[in-house]
Amino acid sequence: QVQLVESGGGLVQPGGSLRLSCAASGNIFRINAMAWYRQAPGKPREFVARITSTRISNYADSVKGRFTISRNNAENTVYLQMSSLKPEDTAVYYCNANIMPIMQDVYDYWGQGTQVTVSS
Repeated sequence: QVQLVESGGGLVQPGGSLRLSCAASGNIFRINAMAWYRQAPGKPREFVARITSTRISNYADSVKGRFTISRNNAENTVYLQMSSLKPEDTAVYYCNANIMPIMQDVYDYWGQGTQVTVSS
């Protein structure tokens, strides 16, 4: 069974920084792209950033220049470094990974989410 577990959320003042982590565990054969999404109250889930297994990354326009996605392939972990945070970044942040478990088909897995609140 594959699991994604996020950590690092919390309350931060506008202009501050946070670093989110997401660790994948279980019977993993290969992890392809990993990504972060977020969902603010009353809004649909939206794409934030994505990184391939070869570390090619892309970002939503709203976070470009402020957020950085990275990954540690040896530890099956993806990170989201968030800087210059704004109140509109407040949301539950979800980790997503395209994973091939051992002896199974590729599937998109989701973490349980971690709350990020930007407020003074």
